[in-house]
Amino acid sequence: MVPKGWDVKKLEELALVERGKFSARPRNDPRFFGGKVPFVQTGDVSSSGTYLKAYSQTLNEDGVGVSRVFPSETILITIAANIGDTAITCFDVACPDSIVAIQPNPTIANVYWLKKLLETKKEDLDSKSTQNAQKNINLQVLKPLSLLTPPLPEQKKIAQILSTWDKAIDTSEKLLANSRQQKKALMQQLLTGKKRLRDKNGVRFSGEWKKAPIKNLVEIVYGKSPKEVLSQNGKNPIYGTGGISGHAIEPLCTKTSVLIGRKGTIDKPIYIDRPFWAIDTTFYCLPKQNTHIKWFYYLVSMLGLKKYSEASGVPSLSRETLYSIKVFTPTSLEEQQKIAATLSSADREIETLQQKLDCLKQEKKALMQQLLTGKRRVQVENAQ
Repeated sequence: MVPKGWDVKKLEELALVERGKFSARPRNDPRFFGGKVPFVQTGDVSSSGTYLKAYSQTLNEDGVGVSRVFPSETILITIAANIGDTAITCFDVACPDSIVAIQPNPTIANVYWLKKLLETKKEDLDSKSTQNAQKNINLQVLKPLSLLTPPLPEQKKIAQILSTWDKAIDTSEKLLANSRQQKKALMQQLLTGKKRLRDKNGVRFSGEWKKAPIKNLVEIVYGKSPKEVLSQNGKNPIYGTGGISGHAIEPLCTKTSVLIGRKGTIDKPIYIDRPFWAIDTTFYCLPKQNTHIKWFYYLVSMLGLKKYSEASGVPSLSRETLYSIKVFTPTSLEEQQKIAATLSSADREIETLQQKLDCLKQEKKALMQQLLTGKRRVQVENAQ
């Protein structure tokens, strides 16, 4: 049902819809690159937020001559590989034929509103793609795309509301990225001894750290096949390199442990503080005396275990190799505990920010569903 005062219009009625172009062959011929005009690829659009702010290549005058340039305030939409990703340009850009440029008619379509509406069409466009060497759609799919269209003043008001939400999300994303960067720097300082914390009496730790093989810190145990214990009714998670892959009736381990992948994903340890089952593509590490297991988790997380891989193809790691890696270790268990507690606090802050960001995105998604379909109407008296 079309809301009162709204209409159903084709995309080509609201905007000029043109495909990008880059006719140079071979496509990577260096004669056309290295100039001043941004040359936007599908990956640049897919990695953008609302606005396109970064690009990976530029074209010189010769490159521009075999391409097509579009102005600022153009909506770019990907039509190959990742179908339906969109971004608004903030400057003139050149595009290849894997991108379509949508230039809204400012008398009937607000660029921000149209961009947000096209976001909701991504799954629909993907379902209409053809599968050749890679998925793609064409202008024959885009131009007649039916869009539920409110009057321009209402479009502008909807855009204003969604823009406010986007700014809140952008702020939360920056706070989250900053917290992750701060934690990374803190790990580098605390886990190498460059920064020393204080003990329970307020005195800074000063004992010398010792370099020792991981064999001295933990016992490494092989995981097992979960076939015999796999159950829909089991309460014990079955961990693989990608996380939880099922549940088991009985646990393989009841102690707090650190899980490390033997094959594939070997550089993302998992801290597990409940009974669990580990499959046979993993190791799980149990602390020896004077090793704090949460500190050890942060330590191996920082090591970058992929560089110790024993295979050139799929990364793999043996217990012997892991045992032989030497690391600097605080001799004081209390210092290990303090380091773990400090980094755990940083993790909790990151988790809180991530939850806030996820909540904002979900609320914005629900709001878009209401505003862009007319289920929730806005007052337009103050629309700009």
